[in-house]
Amino acid sequence: MVKLYDEDMTGYIEVEVKDFYCNDYPNHFARTGKQTYVRWLGEEIYTVPRMLFGSMPRDGGNLLLSPEERDELIAKNPTAAKWIRPFVGAREFIHKLPRYCLWLVDCPPNELRRMPLVYQRVQAVRDFRLASKAEPTRKFAATPWLFCQIAQPTTNYLLFPRHSSERREYIPIGYMDANIICGDANLMVPGAMYWHFGVLTSYPHMAWMRATCGRLKSDYRYSADVVYNNFPWPPFNREVELTAAEILFARSKYPDASFADLYDPLIMPKDLRKAHAANDRAVLEAYDLPLNITEEQLQKELFKMYKSLRDFDEFYQSL
Repeated sequence: MVKLYDEDMTGYIEVEVKDFYCNDYPNHFARTGKQTYVRWLGEEIYTVPRMLFGSMPRDGGNLLLSPEERDELIAKNPTAAKWIRPFVGAREFIHKLPRYCLWLVDCPPNELRRMPLVYQRVQAVRDFRLASKAEPTRKFAATPWLFCQIAQPTTNYLLFPRHSSERREYIPIGYMDANIICGDANLMVPGAMYWHFGVLTSYPHMAWMRATCGRLKSDYRYSADVVYNNFPWPPFNREVELTAAEILFARSKYPDASFADLYDPLIMPKDLRKAHAANDRAVLEAYDLPLNITEEQLQKELFKMYKSLRDFDEFYQSL
């Protein structure tokens, strides 16, 4: 049971809502007995899964492995195989490049000592961190077998590269298996469903991103705090789930292609472009915006929604 309050907070109705996303502000906001759906300043605008930084190794490269280093390590220390996981940074994700890491989170010390090459790498991590000018990094020398910051989810997650070429109409994003370690060159959204994926890979979100993101030279620099958390989501629309699935299906037809291949604006496959166009239409309809809206007009509408949300925050906290 969900309570839907009017925007003056003078009354509410109770309704049963399946797959409730609370993306219908400013008409209503909602709260349940277990969890509030009203955001506070500095938090996400809507009740959507949190966007997190990937795990940060800060290891001098000693916990990371090329395919050749992985094979050599396993050949000499076969026990190491179960402590090696696929690793993905932004470049690996976009260009489909294989990379691995030593993931020793649950490795008992007696087993680590029986892997001489792994032990040597752990020693090198310790030396690298102790030599750092940054005090926080030096503190992490006490646990040299671990990444400095560990954020790896236990479920599948949606990955965002933090930097992407401005040539692309859409920032490539995609679902990753929980077994694949996400590096801090990426952002991730554990628990993201097709609805979230469809909106985040849409023309409206890309227009918002281009207006709010930072830049690294000319590349887009996506931010959780600025771009994602302040994004005004549309009301939930089941059609977006269907069009999101069509995008993933179109991608699956090209298993050997990287995201750099698929999202090159010059050679983007026709069926993938068609799936994105259908998703763009579905998201625009969810916003109740015209399909022929220009990017400038769309950005103005999104900022109007954002302003309404900010005004509401100030009003709510003044009560």
